[in-house]
Amino acid sequence: MTRHGQGRTFLYRIENVQHRMEQLHHTAGKTPWRQPDLVISCLHELQTALEELQTAEEELRQQNEQLLIAQQLAEAEQHRYQELFEFAPDGYLVTDIYGTICEANRVAASVLNICKQDLIGKNLVSVVPEEDQRSFCMLLNQLPSINRVQEWEIKLLSQDQGLFDAALTIETVRDERGHAIALRWLLRDITARKQADEQLRQMQLQNLQLLEADRLKNQFIAMLSHELRTPMNAILGFSQLLFRQFHQGADPQVVHMVERIVSNGRHLLTLIEEMLDISRLKVNHLELCPSSFDLVELVKSTMHELQSLAKQKELSLQVSLPTNASIPVVNDRTRLHQVLINLMSNAIKFTNIGGVFVEVFELPEGRVAIAVHDTGIGIDPKHQKLIFQEFWQVNQTLTRQHNGTGLGLPITQALVKLMHGSIALESEVGVGSTFRVELPRNVNAG
Repeated sequence: MTRHGQGRTFLYRIENVQHRMEQLHHTAGKTPWRQPDLVISCLHELQTALEELQTAEEELRQQNEQLLIAQQLAEAEQHRYQELFEFAPDGYLVTDIYGTICEANRVAASVLNICKQDLIGKNLVSVVPEEDQRSFCMLLNQLPSINRVQEWEIKLLSQDQGLFDAALTIETVRDERGHAIALRWLLRDITARKQADEQLRQMQLQNLQLLEADRLKNQFIAMLSHELRTPMNAILGFSQLLFRQFHQGADPQVVHMVERIVSNGRHLLTLIEEMLDISRLKVNHLELCPSSFDLVELVKSTMHELQSLAKQKELSLQVSLPTNASIPVVNDRTRLHQVLINLMSNAIKFTNIGGVFVEVFELPEGRVAIAVHDTGIGIDPKHQKLIFQEFWQVNQTLTRQHNGTGLGLPITQALVKLMHGSIALESEVGVGSTFRVELPRNVNAG
């Protein structure tokens, strides 16, 4: 039973007692008072009425206790709500349906830089820039007729601190009949987020511009390399004809000049090929042409090509092969030869004392490995992650003494990756370096 129903029951009991007392009084006025039955009846009725009044009094006391407990709970709940409202991490406002502020927490006051007491009674439109006030009022007038939560992003005025970006979440409060009676506003300062978004947008734009510039650079290098390679091949071909013609019986000075033309022509053609390769690799335009061949035979022939280069520096060039005479593989022979040339020639180039040692061995799961060791200058640990970057060289002063573009190792790494393999480096300054390449026997199998 509700408190309202219990109150009506109590009043009914009081009225019933009063009515019965009036009946007794009326009966006593018409009947001689000396009649003993009437006296007994009156006493009995009075006793009953007294008991009912006592019962009603007890019920009233219990109701009062329940009301007191309910009031205390309501006050505690109100206090809890007020604390949650006041100490919420976001700004909260409660306005009437016209935007006049009725409640505001400390964060809202801080965001707007207005004293909390001064906010109460202020209309929200007053913190909207003048040029946006009309559109804000139009949206505000629509809120009472909208049954879903609204989210806006808007510029607001912070007192003495200018404009800031704000995110507003608005909910309409309705009474039991569904009529709009108030508006709840969640207010956030999103200036930092907006700035971060703009910085991210600028970075993305810059990245796109850099990618486009890199694409154009690669396209230009590829075009230039292609255009240079054709005349360079012609120059090299005619130079070799001259060398064969004047090799015997000609003026030694002429022979030396022709030799220099051939040597420098080959070097320049190698540089052109490297630039063309790196541009193709970067745009994924370089494809392998796999065929079957003997890896051991390829390593031996590559070492034979570089033997004269090692002899010029009085370096030993040795190879360690597995017990079986051959290791059949399926790979791009030309590109794997390019990998071996790059690694071995680099080892010879940066080794002055000792030698270069090449090791070939088989691995489980259909893989093979090639390791190139040298006793050269070595690479500092802090530089070891940089050596596969384009145009980077270990020692700028030292490497200027040798021909090279700094593209050999980046091309090698890219080719090994294209072959579904891996390349690793171990090096110590003053001791030497070891490059280890692991490849599948069959690149078609990955």
